[in-house]
Amino acid sequence: MGKQQVSPFTKEQLIPQEETLEIYKKKGQLFIGIPKETAYQEKRICISPDAVAAITAHGHRVMIESGAGKWARFSDKDYSEAGAEITKDTKKIFSCPTILKIEPPSMEELEYINPQTILISALQIKTQCKEYFQKLAEKRITALGFEFIKDDDGSYPIVRALSEIAGTASVLISSEIMSNHAKGNGLMFGNISGVPPVEVVIIGAGTVGEFATRSAIGLGASVKVFDSSLTKLRNIQANLGNTFYTSTIQPKNLLKALKRADVVIGAVRGKDRSPILITEEMVRTMKRGAVIIDVSIDMGGCVETSEITSHDEPIFTKHDVIHYCVPNIPSRYARTSSLSISNIFTPYLLHIAEEGGLENTLRFDRGLRNGLYFYHGILTSKSIADWFNLSYRDINLLIF
Repeated sequence: MGKQQVSPFTKEQLIPQEETLEIYKKKGQLFIGIPKETAYQEKRICISPDAVAAITAHGHRVMIESGAGKWARFSDKDYSEAGAEITKDTKKIFSCPTILKIEPPSMEELEYINPQTILISALQIKTQCKEYFQKLAEKRITALGFEFIKDDDGSYPIVRALSEIAGTASVLISSEIMSNHAKGNGLMFGNISGVPPVEVVIIGAGTVGEFATRSAIGLGASVKVFDSSLTKLRNIQANLGNTFYTSTIQPKNLLKALKRADVVIGAVRGKDRSPILITEEMVRTMKRGAVIIDVSIDMGGCVETSEITSHDEPIFTKHDVIHYCVPNIPSRYARTSSLSISNIFTPYLLHIAEEGGLENTLRFDRGLRNGLYFYHGILTSKSIADWFNLSYRDINLLIF
């Protein structure tokens, strides 16, 4: 009888084994360039020195153009001590693999950007032209519009943060305008004993309306809030924990409130433009020296008499009513706005690095993917495609 063959494997090794897939993710190193804002009256910056310290502590590089934080009162020294590299060379900043800025880059700035760069900025579709998107496609750029980035709960964190500032600011600004110093009617926000409180009408019960209401009530004003949505009116009362006058938008009720109002804050948004809810005829019936703050002027305004103004000359008078129609209110409070935006951006940037780069993060983070409108030079936003008559591809077909 022949000798029995000895197997080179043990019995355990011959049993089918579980396959262990490699799940280790290689962390990506970020190199972020932050240019100085050149857009008219844009004074904010995306990242504070504290945020730079947190990012560089994780081994990433941040390069900032000299003077970028000037209006937010962050000096070059603050940034360099936090670990940033400072340069006066604008082209050097735009040659970084990732560019982070508030306003979308100008056509001239796009020329400086290298192919395959990642661009994170506002999109501001209403101010763009077809050539802008053609240039992004030509350079095969991956671009995120931060106003479209969604949170886990479905909200837009940066839009909400800036709306909170705009809402609170609208009350502070109207308080300034009403003082005699600014040719106002000399009334003061504040519940002064024996003096009737200032009457404030707020149109729109979204984030801007909620924070304007919160501030006005806090200063002792009598507030009336109008909105076409009963749910929003119910939410604003629940969020503020106060009962105050709320009404759906009915011309008769609105006209009655406007005749008594000292301050009117318009905070209504539409799909393409804000609906005009206050006609010129309604403005004529208002008190002499009353103040209108049209926060929705960036979408055309909800007051018929509104015309865009600037931070240099923010007010004009029409029918004896003072109008404030500056489209970029948060820029007036550059430091607060910059800190607010920085608080949102920093975790996102660290998360992108942790996931091994933007490519991987986009695969699994639907909220971030919502902000993507260009992927390696391919337009992925249907709304931009429709608006500018361009062809687009669904991002889900490109990434997976």
